[in-house]
Amino acid sequence: MDPTPDSPSSRRALLVGLLAWALPGAGHFALGRRGRAAWFAALTCLALLTGLALAGNLHRPVSGQPLTYLATLGAMGMGLVYFVLEVGLGYAGDPTAAGYEYGTAFLLTAGLMNLLLALDAWDIANGRKD
Repeated sequence: MDPTPDSPSSRRALLVGLLAWALPGAGHFALGRRGRAAWFAALTCLALLTGLALAGNLHRPVSGQPLTYLATLGAMGMGLVYFVLEVGLGYAGDPTAAGYEYGTAFLLTAGLMNLLLALDAWDIANGRKD
């Protein structure tokens, strides 16, 4: 049976999901899944670092191009890292770099992968998954 929206277990699951989104691997770590947390954090960070090394584009919304909004939401899936790169460091990829397109794909993959991992942590916290 699913917990009610205001039950302590439901609030815990929401907190774990937000923690997992904010910092890759943190939600699974909070659930005591240390090995899983380490692997997921490593994979997400590897995709992120590869994307940065290849000077990929960190998606931002572009007026008049609706698909850029979806790509931006996907990239924001990497959590606080996206905002540190975007706002804090002013990161911008280099369209003239040889690996620009591949780097862009890696950065988007890091965000989408972290979103899936946040949902996984949320499911575990809700008791829907072992």
